[in-house]
Amino acid sequence: MEIDSFLDQGSILLDLKSSSKRQALMEISKRMADTNDLSEREIFDVLLEREKLGSTGIGQGIAIPHGKLKGLDKITGCFIRLNKAIDFESIDKKPVDLMFLLLAPEDSGVQHLKALALMSRIMGNKSFCNKLRSSESAESIFLLLTKKQGSKAA
Repeated sequence: MEIDSFLDQGSILLDLKSSSKRQALMEISKRMADTNDLSEREIFDVLLEREKLGSTGIGQGIAIPHGKLKGLDKITGCFIRLNKAIDFESIDKKPVDLMFLLLAPEDSGVQHLKALALMSRIMGNKSFCNKLRSSESAESIFLLLTKKQGSKAA
């Protein structure tokens, strides 16, 4: 699985302003609805339901909110860099400033898990995440993410 199969340069949001986990999920839901012809409310509800099971904040300032949606025909993603770190109830209790949203078709099964595993591996690399934090443009972040996919670490 390649990152560019579920992420494009237009799905990279830099310096998103948000003061809470809920607000961040609302903003991301709106963006994903606008770019994928989906229901903002359905996306938000799916993400909130998943968060009720346990935070998708994986630590080191990273969160990977995700869910499955009816009507979606393929896995789609969105990379988000917040302008200020927020409390995300992460496992390490540290605030989150980088997020990678994954939405998958309701029947995606193993493909959804493969995409989650891929993003967990990539976003779990501290020095790589520091590069994402310091990158100046969506283009440079997209290049970093898609180049990382081609390495042995992914």
